[in-house]
Amino acid sequence: MSRALLIVLDSFGIGGAPDADAFGDEGADTLGHILAASRRGEADRAGLRKGPLALPNLARLGLFHAAGIVTGDRPAGLWGSAAEVSRGKDTPSGHWEIAGVPVAFDWGYFPKTVPAFPASLIQEILDDSAIPGILGDRHASGTEIIAELGEESIRTGRPIFYTSSDSVLQIAAHETHFGLDRLYALCEVARRHVDPLNIGRVIARPFLGESAADFRRTANRRDYAVPPPEPTLLDRVEAAGHRVIGIGKIGDIFAHRGVSEVRKGDGNMALFDRMLEALDDAADGDLVFANFVDFDTLFGHRRDVAGYAAALEAFDARLPELQARLRPGDIAIVTADHGCDPTFRGSDHTRECVPVLVFGPQVSPGTIGRRETFADIGESAAAHLGLPPGPHGRSFL
Repeated sequence: MSRALLIVLDSFGIGGAPDADAFGDEGADTLGHILAASRRGEADRAGLRKGPLALPNLARLGLFHAAGIVTGDRPAGLWGSAAEVSRGKDTPSGHWEIAGVPVAFDWGYFPKTVPAFPASLIQEILDDSAIPGILGDRHASGTEIIAELGEESIRTGRPIFYTSSDSVLQIAAHETHFGLDRLYALCEVARRHVDPLNIGRVIARPFLGESAADFRRTANRRDYAVPPPEPTLLDRVEAAGHRVIGIGKIGDIFAHRGVSEVRKGDGNMALFDRMLEALDDAADGDLVFANFVDFDTLFGHRRDVAGYAAALEAFDARLPELQARLRPGDIAIVTADHGCDPTFRGSDHTRECVPVLVFGPQVSPGTIGRRETFADIGESAAAHLGLPPGPHGRSFL
């Protein structure tokens, strides 16, 4: 036993989910379609990137083998893929299942109507907070609705309420004009009132800037999530007397259950820095669990193929740094929580299989095949850390 590192490339699906048609996502393939677009020159952007997608380090670990794109040369890592059994294609469901707890219930969702939220819910939130009213009240892209309504929100003091195809209520407000602590307090009020509707998350979406031309969301996002229904891998690590260091939004996703410490950063590269620092600090038996959110929020949902491709290449280029930090006995697992194909219709998550790439100084190359549940990932990390088996999934180690 040494340390385990779980790395979630948020939304990096590799196509082929057996039940994709049930979600309206048949044919979605985040990796495959980015790769094809790059070969056609459709992922080029001046000053950002150009040419075919170049992921030499992920390729060496077996990414393209896992996706069924190439065969032949034996990858340097242990590689395969996994399908999701949870009933949603959202971030909490994917992460909880990775951590050994599939979601067997249905989340509540808001309808694609205007207004999207029940009038009674909004009135309850207004009665329980000191805000004069709300703006938005519909399904929307966060960046677009902030650009549209941000100035009015600053002027009137009314926060922006919006949702998506996920089980979520998002509240955007200006970090200084409205106040960050005030936004967090409002989200705590909203969390209480959406509980009866079985809504998975209330998300605080603070932004800065003074006009639509320069509004930008900040790294002070905070998710108020329902806690997992059973003990996860994270709880089991802590119960064994070890630490779980969450990188990015891991703490929020698990309602801060089983997370010993949270380290955040503004953007994927800052998160990579925090991950390396955490790995340096982690002791024998500890788990470092990282989420790289930009793939999803900045590129998948915005259907930005070039941005997604560039972000993948930037992550890939830093993998040698990570591998150099691993100690004998460590394992690292690169995976994802769902897809978000930037070439697909709409702007929602896509139901896809995810890569499972396992590497470390003493990991023998080979294939784990197609795993029937993401829970096998968490059970493998648990086995590596010397923990007893959980009730879901089975280790591939």
